[in-house]
Amino acid sequence: MFVDKAKIYVKGGDGGDGIVSFRREKYVPNGGPAGGDGGRGGDVIFRVDEGLRTLMDFRYQRHFKAQRGEKGRNKSQHGAGADDMIVRIPPGTVIIDEDTQEVLADLTRDGQQVVVARGGRGGRGNIRFATPTNPAPELAENGEEGQERYIVLELKVMADVGLVGFPSVGKSTLLSVVSAAKPKIGAYHFTTITPNLGMVDVGEGRSFVMADLPGLIEGAHEGVGLGHEFLRHIERTRVIIHVVDMAGSEGRDPFEDWQKINEELKLYNADLENRPQIVAANKMDMPEAAEHLEAFRTKIAEVRPDLEILPISSLTREGIQELLYRAADLLDSIPEAPAIEEVTELNERKIYKLDKKEDESFVIKRENEAFVVESPAIERMMKRMQLNSHEAILKLARTMRHMGIDDELRKRGAEDGTIVRIGDFEFEFVEGSSYYY
Repeated sequence: MFVDKAKIYVKGGDGGDGIVSFRREKYVPNGGPAGGDGGRGGDVIFRVDEGLRTLMDFRYQRHFKAQRGEKGRNKSQHGAGADDMIVRIPPGTVIIDEDTQEVLADLTRDGQQVVVARGGRGGRGNIRFATPTNPAPELAENGEEGQERYIVLELKVMADVGLVGFPSVGKSTLLSVVSAAKPKIGAYHFTTITPNLGMVDVGEGRSFVMADLPGLIEGAHEGVGLGHEFLRHIERTRVIIHVVDMAGSEGRDPFEDWQKINEELKLYNADLENRPQIVAANKMDMPEAAEHLEAFRTKIAEVRPDLEILPISSLTREGIQELLYRAADLLDSIPEAPAIEEVTELNERKIYKLDKKEDESFVIKRENEAFVVESPAIERMMKRMQLNSHEAILKLARTMRHMGIDDELRKRGAEDGTIVRIGDFEFEFVEGSSYYY
């Protein structure tokens, strides 16, 4: 089954917790702190594998979580960092953040990779908090949570030549004639509902990949018919072969067919209007096809005199080889499209600078007899600190006092015993002292 769109959840591994530990060796008096740092959580990395052609695997597995780092150990040993999670994707995959609709990466080459969810840093052990004034701290941090997000994967097939045209004009038949591909062929519209790829051997050592893309109809750029399910695949092709039913077997005018399809391409992506194009005037073995071709050439000369029109018949194979030669010549004359590099920010590990000033803004709200403090800086600190020791509570209290939260609570009427809530934690306000839960 061909799957070209998927929504998945990714989460980087959480960092390991730091620990509180002290050296207790027989001949080492006053050994001091020896709690190691936690290990880094694993990243979720998407890597291109040219052996894949569909997003089928993501239909059955939609959650990807990297492993968390190990906790720190005693004797100043750091916990091991977790291995990164490598997720294989086919070439031509666009990665989009569902919440922001930002394109995170557009991967086209084998081996290209991008980090879509960073692992969290490991928490610091108590060896990191030792100072001359506090040589035996009982402080340690929890590991940082890994980045998490929902992302949308969109696959745009990687083909050199794309076949476009109304339904039932003979695109699938043409692909089956020029390659070993076995697309579904039938005498009804939308026989092809997913792209089919075939390798075309032109001869003289030249070859290219051709894609039979689902039929277009008027209004496709707005989602009519297969709509965007088709149009995104044509963006990757370097040459467009526009297959036109020159016999008008379904009562349509060939020139109007050509105009409507080109208008849909332009409305979807203006760049497609300037993409090299060849008109394959198909079904020339049928009555009235030659007469329609002459009229078609006359009308085309008025709007695009430079457009190449090659008469063919997929049934009798008339003109097929000439069409392939011309497509190969066009490909040789067009430089390879520059690969779209993934977003640099995602590929470089972040450097955490200690001198970066953190936002210390806060908001205090009154809820009945309690005060609720909203402060991103304090909430982050409470997540990181292991608030199971008196020393950790005192550190939190000093930070809140330094930020001016104490003074603001007093102005709002806080007294001894007043409940103060921050996130999931509740404290009692104690005048001249600190906060206790």
